[in-house]
Amino acid sequence: MARFIDPRVDWAFKRIFGSEDTKECLITFLNGLFEDELVIKDVTFAKTEKLGLRPDDRGVVFDVYCVTNEGKHVIVEMQKKEQEYFADRALYYTARAIVQQGVRGIWDYHLAPVYTVCFMDFVSDSPMLKEFRTDLVLTDLQTRQRVSDRMRIVYLQLPLFDKHTEAECMDIFDCWIYIVKNMNMFEQMPFSEKYPVFRKLAEIGDLRKLSREELELYDEDIKNMRDIYATRKFDEKRGMEKGMAKGMEKGMAKGMEIGMAKGMAKGMAKGMAKGMAKGMAKEKIATAHRLLSMGLSDEQVSTVTELPLEDIQKMRKK
Repeated sequence: MARFIDPRVDWAFKRIFGSEDTKECLITFLNGLFEDELVIKDVTFAKTEKLGLRPDDRGVVFDVYCVTNEGKHVIVEMQKKEQEYFADRALYYTARAIVQQGVRGIWDYHLAPVYTVCFMDFVSDSPMLKEFRTDLVLTDLQTRQRVSDRMRIVYLQLPLFDKHTEAECMDIFDCWIYIVKNMNMFEQMPFSEKYPVFRKLAEIGDLRKLSREELELYDEDIKNMRDIYATRKFDEKRGMEKGMAKGMEKGMAKGMEIGMAKGMAKGMAKGMAKGMAKGMAKEKIATAHRLLSMGLSDEQVSTVTELPLEDIQKMRKK
């Protein structure tokens, strides 16, 4: 039986990274992710639901949304199920967080940077997402120089993380990704001696210490996650079966088409050959009659028409 919660499950993810009493987890993860770029000392959690600018506009709901002590906005998302346009969705979420900073009346358009971090528990088909980590920023196309630090999107495709043992994890970021992928299988929390934050994680993530209400919420999300997995596998199987059936159908249709074409061509060729042979035979007989009436011998007529001598002799007797 599992000892720890699975961070990839919605309730568990928000418990670890989106709660006031566990924000140390979020801070250490973000500092590891943006090492040598950000030094976050504190975060303030903001409302995760962002309404549209107008009543009829579509709203968005983030998994985790916070503002750092330096005023930088951070969105953190965990996506279990693959979506065709997930990369665009992350861009849309980031844009919404930027637009929400607009001020009515006089405003100089000064914007706070928005960082969006996307955990992806699947491998995307998007051509721009080929590695475990992909960082999207605004750059000049020719110089490749960054032109603005107001938008940053980081995609983390968990299945492509290639460190499979504790010994391979070199820094706290590696440790966090290793734990997010495998925490529900641990008997003991790794890296606790080196990084104190994981001792705290072991406490809040211990299934035995969850309240009855928390356990019910977690179990419900586990069920949803399993349903997503089962649905995905079923869709894959059905897609393969449909593809095979379609392929066989096309193959049979093509085979029949080719077979019919070949049959028709063969029949036509045979018919034409037979017709031509029959026509030539009639012409030879008519020629033989004309030559006989002209007084040529049977042997001469046979030689000219290439008809058997016996046939020529029968013609003369008629």
